[in-house]
Parts: sequence; C-alpha cells; structure tokens
Amino acid sequence: MDLTRIDGVDAMVAQTVISEVGLDMSRWKTEARFASWLGLCPDNRISGDKVLARRTRHVLNRAATALRLGASTLLRSQTYLGAQYRRLRNKLGAPKAITAMAHRLARLVYRILKYGQQYIDKGAEYYGAKKPPTTNRVPKKESRTTRPTGHTSPRVKLPSRS
Repeated sequence: MDLTRIDGVDAMVAQTVISEVGLDMSRWKTEARFASWLGLCPDNRISGDKVLARRTRHVLNRAATALRLGASTLLRSQTYLGAQYRRLRNKLGAPKAITAMAHRLARLVYRILKYGQQYIDKGAEYYGAKKPPTTNRVPKKESRTTRPTGHTSPRVKLPSRS
C-alpha cells in the first residue's frame, strides 16, 4: 500500500490524504462516491434542459487540496498521468485539468487503500500511442460542408447576353 508509487503523490500528499481520510475505505461503497466526498466530481445542476451550473462543489477538505497540489506537479512528469494531464491542460485549461487529474488520483488512492492493488505506470509513450494526436483531424463544420451528399443538381444552361 505504497501511495508514493503514484506519480504526483509524494510523502506529504500521502500523509495528508491518510490523516484526513484514514485507512478504512469501507465508508464509501465506490471510488466515485469517494471522489464526490472529496469534492472532485462535477456538480451539474440542471433544470429541464437548461444547465444552471457546471462546477465542483465547494468542499473544505485538506485531502482534496493535497490531491490538487499533487495533480499540478504532473506537468513535467514523463509518465502516463503526466501525458494525460498535459493533454487535458491544452484542451480544458489548467484549473479544470488539475481538478480532473486530482479526481483520477483520488480514484487511484481509493483502489490502493481498499483493494491493496499496486500502481504500475504504463509510460507516456503508451498514452501517446493510445490517444492519436488531434491535429490531423478536420473540424466538423468544414467536413460537413465539403463532404459529398450524393445529390446532383441538374445543369441549367443560362441564355447568353448579347
């Protein structure tokens, strides 16, 4: 049950999480409930079809703060989690990417503490091979307007002006 094997979780983050949460994970049925208790899950408030708010709940929890701090250190990490953080940071921006990676770290911590699983890093190359770069894609709007529809319009000969 070595939490420091997870990239982004050093001794201080691990101590903070264990001191705030404890070693008994039976209080939460699933890792999703654990992440929600930490305040790292989105709180989508919807009325009808209208989205009223899309943000995480405001929770004063030292464990969540420590996991966010650990997630922010993944920027220069040449690991699977580091590659995922850099991709999310480019896509969503730094604050949302930090929250998303803190959520991922919380799920990993839950699995290690509850089931005794070991964390094995697959490497940044594995993540790069798994997720193809999105720079070669054609934007949706452009592909819709340029794709052939199968319909042909009749050619109309216009009278010449003389």
